[in-house]
Amino acid sequence: MRALVMLYGVVCYFAFFVVFVYFMGFVGDVFVPISISSEVEVYSQNALMVNIGLMLMWGVQHSVMARGWFKDMIASVVPHHVERSTYCLASAIALGALMYYWQPMEGIIWQVENAMMVNVLWGFFGLGWALIFLSTFLTDHFDLFGLRQPWLHFVKKTYTPVVFTEVLFYRWIRHPMMLGLFIAFWSLPTMTVGHLVFSIGMSIYVLAGIHFEEKGLARHLGQTYVDYQKRTSKVIPKVY
Repeated sequence: MRALVMLYGVVCYFAFFVVFVYFMGFVGDVFVPISISSEVEVYSQNALMVNIGLMLMWGVQHSVMARGWFKDMIASVVPHHVERSTYCLASAIALGALMYYWQPMEGIIWQVENAMMVNVLWGFFGLGWALIFLSTFLTDHFDLFGLRQPWLHFVKKTYTPVVFTEVLFYRWIRHPMMLGLFIAFWSLPTMTVGHLVFSIGMSIYVLAGIHFEEKGLARHLGQTYVDYQKRTSKVIPKVY
């Protein structure tokens, strides 16, 4: 049984990893057959409503399953050692559905022609994803993506929460992963109408997610996190 739990954790981890790697290409319109700005012969008249609905679906899944009351509600069915793995699997499915059903939208908002500026924007695009990836290891990558919990269960060790530490970026900002997402969503030489809708919608979700995460961390960590909030910025050093 412990081996099956461990296998489940591994499968969920790699499922999310594969979907997220595809998501990088989807957002950047590179290396993948279907991207956020794929061209089609006939554009759907309902594309805006469908795409908003897809982002709402992702937002509800990603937020509701992260709330403490939801975890308590499903605790009898989904025990702690697979709860995070299940969350990652559900997130992979929701994100995969968003990409698969995304409706291309006609029109271009901006298109940078200057070669140097194009390279600069692609550099920032890559920097955003690198910041996200590195930030997961500055906390606990394997706990965040649901591998540590089943592993501890497999080796018969009691789970201990990840210790809160201020490392590298976390000394100045509380949400470097979210900063990475903002950079990746907006740093592109070509901004189509569909991409603009996506970037606005997902940015609003990220800001809302930060708000609820801050409240949850303050309740969980108490005065330690409140003091941390006072001496750091949310996303942009010295600004927000």
